Amino acid sequence: MTYPAFVARVWQSSTRVADTEAVPLPHELALQALWFDGHLGHEFTTADGRAVRIVQFGEWNRASGPDFLHAAVEIDGTLHHGPLELDLRPSDWEAHGHGANPAFRATVLHVTVRDEASAAFTRTCDHRLVPRVTVPAGVLAAALDLPPRLTAVAKAGRCATPLAGMPERDLLELLDQAALHRARRKAARFLRTAAVHGRDAALFQSLAECLGYAANRLPLLLLAQRVPLGTLRNLPAEPILLGAAGFLAPEIVAAAPVDTRDHLHHLWDSWWKHRTRFESQPDRTLPWTFHGQRPANHPHRRVAALACLADHWPRVRQPALARPFSAAAVLRMLAGFRHPFWNHHHTLSSRAAATPLALIGRSRALEWLANTLVPLALAEDPAFTWDKYLGLRAAAPNDKVKRATLRLFGQRPDTSRFLKSLAHHQALLQIYHDFCLADTSSCADCHFPEQLSLFPD
Repeated sequence: MTYPAFVARVWQSSTRVADTEAVPLPHELALQALWFDGHLGHEFTTADGRAVRIVQFGEWNRASGPDFLHAAVEIDGTLHHGPLELDLRPSDWEAHGHGANPAFRATVLHVTVRDEASAAFTRTCDHRLVPRVTVPAGVLAAALDLPPRLTAVAKAGRCATPLAGMPERDLLELLDQAALHRARRKAARFLRTAAVHGRDAALFQSLAECLGYAANRLPLLLLAQRVPLGTLRNLPAEPILLGAAGFLAPEIVAAAPVDTRDHLHHLWDSWWKHRTRFESQPDRTLPWTFHGQRPANHPHRRVAALACLADHWPRVRQPALARPFSAAAVLRMLAGFRHPFWNHHHTLSSRAAATPLALIGRSRALEWLANTLVPLALAEDPAFTWDKYLGLRAAAPNDKVKRATLRLFGQRPDTSRFLKSLAHHQALLQIYHDFCLADTSSCADCHFPEQLSLFPD
């Protein structure tokens, strides 16, 4: 039995799906990021029945007006070029004042992700009807891949009892299948982005997400989309990315400690030359999270690390896409990056740290491997076998892995055996996502424990 078939079997007799409300919607910026990378689909039908095909998803708009500029949209065989707006619901067009705003006059398509029972009209200030499409619910749910909950209660679940008695061979098979399923999904996601923007841009975006950690994953992805890798060729990446992120305000130079001012002056001298091209209007600023972050994870450092990689892209790209693929080569490459300022500072305005700081830590490198490079290698490189993935040692388990381990294994004495491999960390996260977070009954109505006896038959 494959892992996806096992998940379907567990939930097929449950009333959970029928009782669950509609997929919760994330921040509108997250939906726009999914749209930009093609994860919300390419083909649609307008509200009045016309066929729509997206030829070009557009470019991020940094000023007021529609979300994307220079989109190319084919409607019933006729190609249209112009701006595109994405809203949560059809009524948002009028609720947000788009109909009276001349900046929306040339909009060629209005994209929504939720339909409404009441009629809504998408008209410009010239009373032109703008074609509207709604992302199908199944496509939206697959793109979001959101369970009903973000965390489950930190205690052993009912599955811990049958898992404790499960033969080690069968348990390892379950973990391998879950990890393989997760890798295939991640490879498919990467390839969808690559089909729209190319492999280098997709790699750059995946690095940005990885460097963002949980709190700043979205803003770093948005930054990589708004300032794509191709735009940075022959330009200094650090001042442009830090400036586009909103971190190079003039006042930061004046307030900085003496030992950081030289670097800030250097950044500002470059940024002001490109400022009008890359700076966003106040209503387009990125949603950074600064509180609750370890100093080494501060957004300033993460953006600077992304810039350093962009400035040396051939050095990054070669081992990342090499065939045959070597995870060790990627780890060596990332560990070898140095920066005269960022190896000693947490932020743009902090004093020098007492000890040197790694620009790209091993845990970030392993996450990039697990989320992007290994799934891609498994899909494309016959020389990169499953055993090579299993041989990659994991870093210390993060909070999600610890919670998943407690839920699934309880006090099983040999649990540490299943926490050594990077693949098995990914497996635990997938099982936790598919069962612990998908169950809304605190284990009472979850069929996972009972079905475990049928795996792997």
